[in-house]
Amino acid sequence: MPKGQPSVVPDDGLTTRQRRNRPLLAVHTGTGKGKSTAAFGMALRAWNQGWPIGVFQFVKSAKWRVGEERALRVLGGTGEGGTVDWHKMGEGWSWIRRDASLSNEEAAREGWAQVRRDLAAETYRLYVLDEFAYPLHWGWIDVRDVVEALRERPGFQHVVVTGRNAPQPLLDAADLVTDMTKVKHPMDAGQKGQKGIEW
Repeated sequence: MPKGQPSVVPDDGLTTRQRRNRPLLAVHTGTGKGKSTAAFGMALRAWNQGWPIGVFQFVKSAKWRVGEERALRVLGGTGEGGTVDWHKMGEGWSWIRRDASLSNEEAAREGWAQVRRDLAAETYRLYVLDEFAYPLHWGWIDVRDVVEALRERPGFQHVVVTGRNAPQPLLDAADLVTDMTKVKHPMDAGQKGQKGIEW
């Protein structure tokens, strides 16, 4: 498989190997489908490398069962690849802020506090902060605090953040930003989500 060649080689004093092996902050944002799906694809690659993985879901309901959760939990328990821990913080599943959202706001803050503790302890090699852009966009969590914590994270810890409306300071701090742009979606024609596609 080709490894790709960068179009720019910065004059930063690092060797090619040192530059390649820096931990990354990735952000998947935009109105299109596939932000979380792409992040869970990264988690599958991390599992294959034997990395410990922490998934933190910030908005999707604790009652909602996504296919990626079941698959990654099963894989994490096989002993063949990395371990997988799955944390859910929040009771609502929507990109629309709800009026009765205080419990979700508190849960999101505690979720971010747990991520900070895990980053300090270097608990995981890959963190999937699923739907984390929403509590940042809504002002529940201070984006400056998040950016600083992610910039200063110790060791070799990759972080991927998903969700619409990712704040500009987070995008500026990220190494990889993908904007999922919706061109067409079945919901535009009145079709609801379906098994095997949305969950």
